[in-house]
Amino acid sequence: MTQQQSDLQQEMMELRQVLAEHNYAYYVMDDPIVPDAEYDCLFQRLQAIEAEHPDWITPESPTQRVGGAPLPQFESAEHLMPMLSLSNVFTDEDVGDFQQRLLNRLNAQSDPQSDAVERSDLEYVCEPKLDGIAVSLLYEGGKLIRAATRGDGSKGENITQNVRTIPTVPLQLRGEGYPRQLEVRGEILMNKARFDKLNNEMIQAEEKPFANPRNAAAGSLRQLDSKVTAARPLEIYCYGIGATDEVDQPLPARQSELLQQLALWGFRINPEIQVAQGVEGCLQCYEQLLEKRDALPYEIDGVVYKVNRFELQQQLGFVSRAPRWATAHKFPAQEAMTQLLDVEFQVGRTGAITPVARLAPVSVGGVTISNATLHNMDEIARLDLRIGDQVVVYRAGDVIPKVMRVVEQQRPKNAKRIEAPTHCPVCGSDIDIPEGEAIARCSGGLVCVAQLKQSIKHFASRRAMDIEGLGDKLVEQLVDEGLITNIADLFTLTHAQLASLERMGDKSAANLLAALETSKSTSLPRFIYALGIREVGEATALNLANHFGELSAVMSAEHEALLGVNDVGPIVAEHIQLFFKQANNLDSIQRLIEAGLEWPVIEVAEVEESPYAGKTFVLTGTLQQLTRGEAKSQLQGLGVKVAGSVSKKTDVVVAGEAAGSKLTKAQDLGIEIWDEEALLSVLSDA
Repeated sequence: MTQQQSDLQQEMMELRQVLAEHNYAYYVMDDPIVPDAEYDCLFQRLQAIEAEHPDWITPESPTQRVGGAPLPQFESAEHLMPMLSLSNVFTDEDVGDFQQRLLNRLNAQSDPQSDAVERSDLEYVCEPKLDGIAVSLLYEGGKLIRAATRGDGSKGENITQNVRTIPTVPLQLRGEGYPRQLEVRGEILMNKARFDKLNNEMIQAEEKPFANPRNAAAGSLRQLDSKVTAARPLEIYCYGIGATDEVDQPLPARQSELLQQLALWGFRINPEIQVAQGVEGCLQCYEQLLEKRDALPYEIDGVVYKVNRFELQQQLGFVSRAPRWATAHKFPAQEAMTQLLDVEFQVGRTGAITPVARLAPVSVGGVTISNATLHNMDEIARLDLRIGDQVVVYRAGDVIPKVMRVVEQQRPKNAKRIEAPTHCPVCGSDIDIPEGEAIARCSGGLVCVAQLKQSIKHFASRRAMDIEGLGDKLVEQLVDEGLITNIADLFTLTHAQLASLERMGDKSAANLLAALETSKSTSLPRFIYALGIREVGEATALNLANHFGELSAVMSAEHEALLGVNDVGPIVAEHIQLFFKQANNLDSIQRLIEAGLEWPVIEVAEVEESPYAGKTFVLTGTLQQLTRGEAKSQLQGLGVKVAGSVSKKTDVVVAGEAAGSKLTKAQDLGIEIWDEEALLSVLSDA
């Protein structure tokens, strides 16, 4: 080996050591030492050296967490010490009984000459019962040589190649004093935020999402292609050891001290672990973790109590496939199975139509659940949900209950498909589902009782009708008291009705009536905006008023005519048409006009018919003398429809600098193409 190679190998060893320290600080201690960019530079340098000398690569290198070649199948791996299960307890009384059994056994084994073990003598380690996958990690000489699932307790599956990809699993132990051979037990999991992100990505890719974080962790661990595992956000918490051989120094005498030692060797230990004294201490820890459960970044389903002293653990021994000295105190279930009896559609304050599952009552987390949200029809389709199905319902803390999945094996033959309503279940108006959107909405904004409060608040707001004194709380009162069932009812309110309301009185009632009278003199743009048509803001309302001049023209405008208005595209045009198509909305507008609402007439300048009226233009690339918005506005003034994409229906494509695929497509279709100079010439002649 040359001196240059020797120096390069030394640099490689130093890089591995530095990166290992950074990984420990970032993943285990959650306390990064350097910025990500600096870490990336070090990592890339190590990758470059190893790429130049692949024979120098070892399994412990930080670069080897990316996964290897796919396996044909998993091999069997025998644990050096069996991985046992835990007994369960469910009530405070069960915990007391658990300790009493321990005391009875210890006292029966104690020297008659010595005092019996007292309740206060039993000290426990209380650990969150993580809802993940138990694994056993085998180290020799401080290096990870094998990782295995629990399996049947004696043998599991060899998942070493996959586990090596998990950043929180140490490939090489830190410090000193660890046994030459060491089995470490831990729980591999996926935290809730990363689980949600992964599922969203799978849904977007039209893949079947995972039912819960535990399933996601299990599915990710059991990939034959470890590169898939490497791409999944898995992590580990270690909680104990299995077999060991000789050590330079004795192992700690307590479980709590062992966990501290494991942390020094580089293992990630759960920060919620506590030491407790007796039953009362265990129950106090249980209540604390139950209260924190929903705020934790990962799923837990209980607390594990372990006698802290190893000497006492050895005395207590094992029963069947579980240790006597440990038990799991389970939390109330957050999932339960029940039957979907029906689906009803509710209308929210903004008109959103939401399907709600009506369930056979079932207890989840100590609360009886009979309803659950289904979000939208896309969610129903994703679940392949049908009335009569057996479903798994999830509830965590104050979170609204959610249908997690269907138990397809128990689907009855008469299960009924769920049909989306075509009309609002409250007011009967048409339902609007714009193309590409998942949420359906009621189009009866002025008349739908479900939307009434929100509609009135918007109608009275400063930029709309500007009704001074008609605040949100008063609107709530008026609707709750039944004094208003339609926006037009605002202008039929009497002094007596208003004065009788809480915190109103004669003066406030008179002031509000005066404000209502003043608001009757408004402008057409304000009135259009006040109607609350979906996606019609102040600017669009102004453009509609200036383009058509009068309300009746806006109400009767055809789709193509609406597209001629600046800032109105196909979707907004559909919203406008659908709003004015509803008989109830038209009735409310008529009542408002009859109540005295009025505005000045807007004179619309006569526009000479343009030879380009009705033609479809597409703008692409960068224009030098006009912004894209200015060009669009001026073209629309000529009656041109400005589209966003090129098709066979396109008449002209205006291509600025750096025009891309739209220009290419126009050339392929033989569409007329203008440069900016041609566009400016036409606009100047108009």
